[in-house]
Amino acid sequence: MKKAALFFDIDGTILSEITKEIPQSALDAMLAAKKAGHLLFINTGRTLCSIPAQIKQFPFDGFLCGCGTYLTYQDEILFASSIPEQRGREIIRKMMECKIEGIIEAVDDVYLPERISRFDRLESSKRYFRSEGLGMETYLETGNFIYDKLFVYADKKSDKEAFFKFIEKDIEPIDRGENTYECIQKGYSKATACEFIMNKFRMEREQAYVFGDSTNDISMFEYAVHTVAMGNHAEELDPYTEYVTAKVEEDGIARAVRHYGLM
Repeated sequence: MKKAALFFDIDGTILSEITKEIPQSALDAMLAAKKAGHLLFINTGRTLCSIPAQIKQFPFDGFLCGCGTYLTYQDEILFASSIPEQRGREIIRKMMECKIEGIIEAVDDVYLPERISRFDRLESSKRYFRSEGLGMETYLETGNFIYDKLFVYADKKSDKEAFFKFIEKDIEPIDRGENTYECIQKGYSKATACEFIMNKFRMEREQAYVFGDSTNDISMFEYAVHTVAMGNHAEELDPYTEYVTAKVEEDGIARAVRHYGLM
């Protein structure tokens, strides 16, 4: 078959959110696909610093991070876009004014609130990032840094409508459920990341295979012809899904790669 480009989400796709591991079957299938001459990319909402070590240890051809805002191939940075520093500070101030809390994500670190949050899920995320050695040096409240995206939490105390109005000219929120929102620079997405790579290698859209499970994968599912939803996936992906595979813990990646004859 023609050379293909495979684009993998991380959490819930190749990395189990239950075991916190990549199944051996997935590693074997991806290695077989690579040996067959296909290109393999991570395509994630995570910024580069928060990609787990076990993902970085696999010989992916590149990492497409921050929903299309930081793209690499081998050791080369192909593209990078950050929120301008002054605008970034304005957004953080507006978050506080609107009683919205969150995590600020940059290429080299994440920035967490100094005080204890009223959001239990945010506190859980803070513990996770700190266990990975992130968010330890500079607190979100300082605003003295440049970043690429943010993940925010809202509740009845929050004026999220005012916040979203404030950011709408240059930031687009993706609803991740339960009043959480992944806020991405407007004009970038997992789809633009796929398109950049396909253009770079002069490949057709039919040569792209995307694997995902969540709402921030919708754009790349809309872009690609061959779309694989994991056994556990957001129902919003259904209209764009060509093939539903098994759960990640049940050899979902291996089954999908085999289904398409990519190994």
